[in-house]
Amino acid sequence: MNRRQFLKSASSAAALLSLPRFAIAATDDGFLQLEAVKGQGRLYGEDGGLSDLWLYNGKLPGPEIRVKRGERVKVRFKNSLDEPTSVHWHGIRIDNAMDGVSGLTQPAVQPGETFDYHFVAPDAGTYWYHAHHMSWNQVPRGLAGPLIIEEEDNPFSPDADIILSLSDWRLDDNGLLDTASFGARHDFSHAGRLGNWLTINGTSLPDIPVTKGRWHRIRLINTSASRVLDLAPSRFGAKVIALDGQGFDTARDIDGVIQLAPAQRMDLVMKPDSAGPIPFEMMTGQPFTFANFVVSGEKAEPEELRVPAPNSLPEPDLANARSFPLVMAGGAMGRMQSATMNGQEMSMRELVQAGNFWAFNGQAGMGDKPLFSAKRGATIVLESTNNTAFPHAIHLHGHHFRVLERNGEKLAHPDWRDTFTTQRGETVKIALVADNPGKWLVHCHMLGHAASGMMDWFEVA
Repeated sequence: MNRRQFLKSASSAAALLSLPRFAIAATDDGFLQLEAVKGQGRLYGEDGGLSDLWLYNGKLPGPEIRVKRGERVKVRFKNSLDEPTSVHWHGIRIDNAMDGVSGLTQPAVQPGETFDYHFVAPDAGTYWYHAHHMSWNQVPRGLAGPLIIEEEDNPFSPDADIILSLSDWRLDDNGLLDTASFGARHDFSHAGRLGNWLTINGTSLPDIPVTKGRWHRIRLINTSASRVLDLAPSRFGAKVIALDGQGFDTARDIDGVIQLAPAQRMDLVMKPDSAGPIPFEMMTGQPFTFANFVVSGEKAEPEELRVPAPNSLPEPDLANARSFPLVMAGGAMGRMQSATMNGQEMSMRELVQAGNFWAFNGQAGMGDKPLFSAKRGATIVLESTNNTAFPHAIHLHGHHFRVLERNGEKLAHPDWRDTFTTQRGETVKIALVADNPGKWLVHCHMLGHAASGMMDWFEVA
């Protein structure tokens, strides 16, 4: 579907965006109730039919969970699906037993069973939660929701603190979710499951209400299975104040395009000065509008921008760091000849027959030995090399890291991230303090890539 067809079909379906602030019932012992259920939704707008979805509490996206920094999150999760699942709390420096990775940090939650998640949220910022059992199948059916950890003194009022969950969907000719193509080997071995339709908070081409002359915080979360979104905040007068939940000292102007890969988050601030619509665009050769900020109200009194103070994270000690490689190989046109799987060297043909197309450091999928082991508090440098034909979004669980270099060049802003992107042929160097004990996952967040070999683990003693 081209841009003209998109706009023509969607213009009649544009709606005022209903922000995803759903109340969650709590039990007598203070646990929020979260349930994975089957449901339906109109992804294509009013012109499309009802797609079969998997949802948290019947909502798309799942209900917002919001607490203050330092508070304990308590969630009683019930699985009402027909298959096992689990919940991962993405980007939180969490207790290992609560990380939600089935098979590594907990058993999968079986149909009809419950699991209690409880953890302290140490860092303010924009995070999210999503399924982490067969996530290539469960997340793009709808199992994702926002997790917001507020500063003790959030400078933005609730109506000026806006969450936008960005998702792409693969729809068929009737505007329904294409479920027959889940797990397609072509997707796994190429760029991943890419959709042909974009929604914000489950809505097609929405109008996002904002107030003239007032500072707003816009929290963007890319919940797509594989889609990298190219955005240009300066085109709608916005500045960046945080990436992956980690704030900057000051608001930053970004010239040109900034990428938001699957699982990444970006906090923006904007203060519209004139009434009317402001296009929110994806840059695809030419700007592609998939929402509009609709400005209304009288010009407010001059308002000073207050940027929340950054979190206090342990700084890497680069002088005493241990370095490890992270070499990505495989995929279509990747020229990988063989890799180790389950302790055995296998040819590419054998790997493909087993459903694996990718490898970290010559190993397809998780092995018995960790990618690296670290003493608690040690600084670890990962030097990644992308020897594949496709981009990847690499996520480390339980930790944040600084992105130090790209292709040997030191970055002007070595920002904190929990997920970094790497392009074809690119080298990226990151540094982290391994201060969170446990066995932690590292994987590509193009979810089909992780399911077919691009996944491993590391250990902090």
